[in-house]
Amino acid sequence: MTTSVRRTDTDPAPTVSTSGGCDARSVAPGASKTAASSKPFPHKAHAAAKVQPAPIDPQVDRIRLALEQSRRMDPPADPPPGFEGDLLFAGAWPEPHSVPVSVLIPVKNEAKHIVECIRRLRWARQIAIVDSAPGSTDGTIELAQSMGAEVYQFSLSRAGWPKKKNWAIENLPWRHPWLLIMDADEYMTPALAREIAAIVAGRAQPKRVGCGDGYWINRRFMFMGRWIRGCGYYPSWNVRLFRPEVGRYERIGSLGDTGSGDNEVHEHVVLSTGEAGYLEHDFMHYAYPDIAAWVEKHNRYSSWEAHAFAAGFEQGGVKGSLSGGPIARRRWLKAKTARIPLRPLARFLYAYVLQRGFLDGRAGWTFCRLLAWYEFMITSKAKELQIDARPPGYGVPPELEVLSESAPSTLSSSAAQRGADQGQGASS
Repeated sequence: MTTSVRRTDTDPAPTVSTSGGCDARSVAPGASKTAASSKPFPHKAHAAAKVQPAPIDPQVDRIRLALEQSRRMDPPADPPPGFEGDLLFAGAWPEPHSVPVSVLIPVKNEAKHIVECIRRLRWARQIAIVDSAPGSTDGTIELAQSMGAEVYQFSLSRAGWPKKKNWAIENLPWRHPWLLIMDADEYMTPALAREIAAIVAGRAQPKRVGCGDGYWINRRFMFMGRWIRGCGYYPSWNVRLFRPEVGRYERIGSLGDTGSGDNEVHEHVVLSTGEAGYLEHDFMHYAYPDIAAWVEKHNRYSSWEAHAFAAGFEQGGVKGSLSGGPIARRRWLKAKTARIPLRPLARFLYAYVLQRGFLDGRAGWTFCRLLAWYEFMITSKAKELQIDARPPGYGVPPELEVLSESAPSTLSSSAAQRGADQGQGASS
C-alpha cells in the first residue's frame, strides 16, 4: 500500500517503504546518543492511509462558516482574557513551518476547538489529525484539512488495545525526530512554542534535562472561566514531547474495552531510554467548556477507573512510588487510599482543603464537589462490577433454587393458558 505524503520545501524527504518494513532512522544532528543506542519500539512505516479531502457542499452553513473561521491562519497576538501581562503569552511565535517537529492531535467531533488549536501550532512542520472511525460529523475533518493538516482514521479493536495515540505513534509516517502530542482542546502558548523550538534545535537545555529523549510539559486547566490553580490540578505534568522511536503509552492491565473511549486518558508515555526531563512553560487546557461536558467525560472516565479498581489497580509502565515522578506519586497515593471509608468525602476534603481549592472561589468549590461525585461513581461502578461477576445463584437459599428451576415451566404453561384464553375471547 502506498501513501502520498504532503511536504513543504523545508521538509526533509521522508523514507517511503513499500514492503511494509520499518524506516531506517538516522539520528538528527544534536540528537542524544541515548536515543541512537537504545532499542527502539517497532514502527510500521506508512501503514496508515491518509484521508483524502472530500468535496464540501457550500450550501451547508455549518461547514461554510467553519471554513471561513479557518482562514484565520496566523496565531493570536493577544493573550486570552484574564492573562494580560502573563509572560507565558508575551513575545512572538516561531515562524510558520520553521520547527522540525511533528504534532499528533487525536480528535472526535472537535470543530469547536480544532481551528484555534492548529492556529497555535503552525510553527510545526507536520500536523497529523487522527479521527475515530467512522469519522467526525461536525466538520472537524474539513477544517483540519483546510488548514493543511494530514488526517487519518482509527478504529478501536474489540480487545481495546492499542488505543488511538499508540496506534498513531506506531503507524503514521512521522517525518521529524521529535513528536509533540496535543489534544484539540489544548492550546499552545508562545513561550512554550519558543522553548520547544530551542530544545529540538539544540540551542537550549532545560534545567532538568533527564535522558534527553522526552520532556514533561505542564498544563493549566480552565473551568468556569478561570484557571484552576488548586484542587490538585496544578501542576499537571504529562510527557508530551519525545522521540517517537523510544516512547509509547503504557498499557495498564488487561481491562479490554471498558466503554471509556478509544483514546489514552489515564495512560502515560514511558520512555525506553530513561526518565523524561521537564520544560519550563505551560500550555492551556480548555477541557470543560461547561459542567455538562465535565460530567459526560468523567462518567466515561469513571468506567475505566472502576475496572481498574475491581482489578486491584494493576499498574502499567509507571509504578506507584512516593519518590518517583508526578504520575508515580499520584498512583502511590491512589493505591494507599483505594479502600478508605467515605472516599467521596475524603476526595473533597483533600482537593478543597489540602490542595487549596478554596482559593479558586466558586469555581473551586464546584470543581471539588464534582471530584467527590467522580469518586462516588468510581466506587459505585466498581461495586456493580463485583456483583455482575458473581456466579449464577450466588446468595440464593437452596429452597429458592428449587423454586427457580421449576419457575420457567410454570411461567410457560401460564403464558400458554393466557394466550389460549385471549384467543377464545377474540373469536367470540
